[in-house]
Amino acid sequence: MAEAIDIKIDKTPKSRIAEVDFSDIKFGRVYSDHMFVADYRDGAWGDFRIVPYQNLSLSPGCAVIHYGQSVFEGMKAYRTDEGDILVFRPYENFKRINSSAHRMCIPQVSEEIFMGGLRRLLEIDRDWAPSQPGYSLYIRPVLFATDEYIGIRPSDNYKFIIFTCPVGAYYSKPVRVKIETYYARTVEGGTGYAKAAGNYAGSLFPMVESQKEGYDQLIWTDGRTHQYIEESGTMNVMFLIDDTLVTAPAGNTILRGITRDSVLTLARDWGYKVEEKKITVDEVMDAIRKGKMQEAFGTGTAATIAHIASIGFEGKDYELPPIGERVFSHKALKALDNIKYGRTPDKFGWTYKI
Repeated sequence: MAEAIDIKIDKTPKSRIAEVDFSDIKFGRVYSDHMFVADYRDGAWGDFRIVPYQNLSLSPGCAVIHYGQSVFEGMKAYRTDEGDILVFRPYENFKRINSSAHRMCIPQVSEEIFMGGLRRLLEIDRDWAPSQPGYSLYIRPVLFATDEYIGIRPSDNYKFIIFTCPVGAYYSKPVRVKIETYYARTVEGGTGYAKAAGNYAGSLFPMVESQKEGYDQLIWTDGRTHQYIEESGTMNVMFLIDDTLVTAPAGNTILRGITRDSVLTLARDWGYKVEEKKITVDEVMDAIRKGKMQEAFGTGTAATIAHIASIGFEGKDYELPPIGERVFSHKALKALDNIKYGRTPDKFGWTYKI
């Protein structure tokens, strides 16, 4: 096993935690006291430090501003009834950020840097993990280019930061979605499987346009034919059709969601029939029209499971079965929460205790 990294600690002289109303937290608006920072220079990661959460100073010529070399992750830590802090499947986030980094020509970070920085940061800011039911500590690792150079090439210098924020629910109610058949999130050979900043920037305009029509999110279709369901703006998408759980296969154009994998693992463990296959828009709409669509929901770190109340397609909205009648998604959400909060045994080895 590699030697642990040496992290310099500079704690804030005064915590801001007393200023926070933990009963009314806006998602992604309140940040914890500290952040972990590392810099990539001369071909190696170094200068590992934990410092007070603060603004960054960047050159107007900083490469990330102009050319978008940036990848990130989203993960969560949970406070158990006994006061322990559990992080949900962090090693999967570690593997995925490096997969994204490879695609975007960003140097990878070692397990010692990722997990060592994460663990020390959460040890220092453990009081920021909320104790209220349904709340958690959202963790954002981010890797980005820092060269002061206007030129299209991979940067020579990079920064790796981990910061956290206490959060409540991402979606406060079931969502209304629209199947997008004109704009494309990504294409074969693109960066769709990477958690790259530019993927989200490119999706904003179609999302905003759909919100003007009363929708919360889009369901993206393949960029070439728009015949196949892919994923939603903030989550993977699943359908329960005739007691079979169906979702698009993770691959070149679809993010390998960690919550997605967790739900599929639970479904198989419970004996459900699971199909990871290319599913057409026509199949989804046919299942709705014939009453075979039992459930539709999104899966992701922020939302965990987001019930889809209705699906819009070609100018018409199709209402799905009432939320209260949905068995599988409620069972999956409860099972995941019980594991994350340490209420039931974690037979899959998903949680990492701080």
